[in-house]
Amino acid sequence: MSATPKTALTIAGSDSGGGAGIQADLRTFFACGVHGMTAITAVTVQNSLGVQGFSEVPVDVVTAQIRAVAGDMGVDAAKTGMLATAEIIHAVAETLDEVHIGRHHETPFVVDPVAASMHGDPLLREEALEAIRTELLPRATLVTPNLDEVRLLTGVAVTDTGSQREAADALLEFGSQWVLVKGGHMYDNPECVDLLSDGVQYVELKGPRHDVEHTHGGGDTLASAITASLAKDLGVPDAVSAGKRFIERSVAEAYPLGEGIGPVSPFWRLDHEA
Repeated sequence: MSATPKTALTIAGSDSGGGAGIQADLRTFFACGVHGMTAITAVTVQNSLGVQGFSEVPVDVVTAQIRAVAGDMGVDAAKTGMLATAEIIHAVAETLDEVHIGRHHETPFVVDPVAASMHGDPLLREEALEAIRTELLPRATLVTPNLDEVRLLTGVAVTDTGSQREAADALLEFGSQWVLVKGGHMYDNPECVDLLSDGVQYVELKGPRHDVEHTHGGGDTLASAITASLAKDLGVPDAVSAGKRFIERSVAEAYPLGEGIGPVSPFWRLDHEA
C-alpha cells in the first residue's frame, strides 16, 4: 500500500477547455505530488478562444463540497480561484473559518484573486471585489494577484519595481500575511520579477521572460504549485520559490491547442519515457 500523499483543496471554477481553473489546479497538484480535491464554484463554457458562458453552482453546494472533503479527508493547504459573486465569497470565507483553514488556523490558504481577464478587463462587479478585500484577504496566508488585479483591488498601477513595492504595501493593508505581486505583465522589463513581501521582508524573485504566445492558466498553475508546496509543509518563501521554478518551466513548455491561446504545461514533470 502506498503512503498517503498530502492533500490540497482548490475552490474555483471549471474550465471546459482544460487549460485553467479547476483543471489547471488538479493537473498541477498531480505534477507536484499532492492529492487534489475540489469545490467547484461555476461551470464555464470555454475553449482556447475565450469564455462563451458560465453557470454558477448554488452557494450551498459550494460550501457543502468544502465541508465534505475537509471533514473526511482533511486539507493540508487550500486555494481559491474564480469566485463569481460576493455571495459565494462571503459563504466560502465563513466555511473556511468553520473548517479551520486560513492564516489564523493551521492550514495555509492561498488567494488567487481572479478578477481580470488576460486582457485586463474586470471580471467581477465592485461588490465582489470588495468582498475579496474584506472577506478573503484577511484570511489569506498569501495572495497572488497579477498587475491588473492589483490595480482593481488597490488602485495602484504597477509600472516598475518602485510601484510594485507600493502595491505590495497596499495589498498587505487588507490583512493577508504575505503578498506576491506578480510581474509577468510588466512587459518593459526583460525579466519576470515577482515581489514577495510580508511588510518586513521584500524579496525579488527574478526569472526569464519567455517569448511564448500560449499562457492560458499561468496564474492558476503558479498558485497551485505554491499551494502544493505549502501542503508539503514548506514555509511561504520556499513555497513561492518552488512555485516560481515550476511556472517558469511550464511557460517554457507551453503548447498550442485549438485556434486561440494554448495552456502552460506541467507535463515536463512527467517521465515521458515511462
